Amino acid sequence: MRTIRQGPIRSERGDDLTIQQLMENFTALQESMTTSKAEQAHREEQFRIELDASRVTNDELRKTNEELHRDLQSLGERSMGEQIHPTRKRTRPMPFSQAIMEVEVPMNFVTPKIMFTGTEYPEAHLKAFHAQMMILGGTDAMHCKLLMGTFTGTTLRWFIGLPDGHITSSNQFSTLFREQFIVNQAPPLVPFDLFEVKQRQGEPLKDFLNRFGAFVAELNTQDEALMLYAFVRGVVSGAFGDSLIRS
Repeated sequence: MRTIRQGPIRSERGDDLTIQQLMENFTALQESMTTSKAEQAHREEQFRIELDASRVTNDELRKTNEELHRDLQSLGERSMGEQIHPTRKRTRPMPFSQAIMEVEVPMNFVTPKIMFTGTEYPEAHLKAFHAQMMILGGTDAMHCKLLMGTFTGTTLRWFIGLPDGHITSSNQFSTLFREQFIVNQAPPLVPFDLFEVKQRQGEPLKDFLNRFGAFVAELNTQDEALMLYAFVRGVVSGAFGDSLIRS
């Protein structure tokens, strides 16, 4: 049997170590290694806990991000819907009041077939317009819209240039129209104006009679002698005119 040496053991530094000291050092080393393993296990456990917490936080952030994305998408869809179906508003200035603008003219309503370019007599145009509207009917707001529908050229440009919401009734509209184009108004007729009505060359006698009669009606005179004399003077020279003169 091999005998274990009981004497001192020389260390690398040259110090003499006893068996007891060696065992103590070994024990201390074991304890140090155990402590180190425990600390490492503790650190690993802490790291695992922190990793799990980080995963939970990431999941919560992901869910929050998804909810935010859905909210933004929903808001975008609502915005698109609002653009597709906008609220009815006055997109440009209009001389008519809002109350007139809200009244719609029926699709089957027959509109007056007269036009005003800016050079005609405003009073004559208004009389013709109101005579047709008397037959057709319609509300005051419709009268305003349909009168505007007879404008063209400079008259339409004048209307568009009126202040926004300025016109509130057909009477006011007619007054504004009449005052604007008053310079076009013909001077009042006098009985001697009948002598200006003459039969045109080649014009049928029937057409001349109709034209002469319309002028007499507009003149509203009761002087029959003047009317007869003006008519004879207006007929083109010929057999019929000569017979009138002889009679």
